[in-house]
Amino acid sequence: MNKRSISVIAALLLISVSSTGFAAEVPASFDAKSCKAEYPKASLMNEEEGAVSLSFLVSADGSVVESKIDKTSGFKTLDKAAVKGLSACKFKPGTKDGAPAQTWTKVDYVWKL
Repeated sequence: MNKRSISVIAALLLISVSSTGFAAEVPASFDAKSCKAEYPKASLMNEEEGAVSLSFLVSADGSVVESKIDKTSGFKTLDKAAVKGLSACKFKPGTKDGAPAQTWTKVDYVWKL
């Protein structure tokens, strides 16, 4: 084999590897205007505010399979209300290679009086 044929083989291998590379993934999303969590009465009375960072595993049909709190608002009542309220929302499913698929998505939910 000469240098030219080795270069061609190497180039073909690179093309082959890059075309089978990682799946393009787009996370799920939701409409923040139509999907809101109810402000807990105790939090209203105590004038609690804050932002909670959440992660949701959303199925290909847009329903929430799993949720977790990544960063607390500092108030358990607000955190739980955000998880409960947003878990009930219908998400727009994420995609992998253009097809609906189960994906994780992150949401920052702000509680403001």
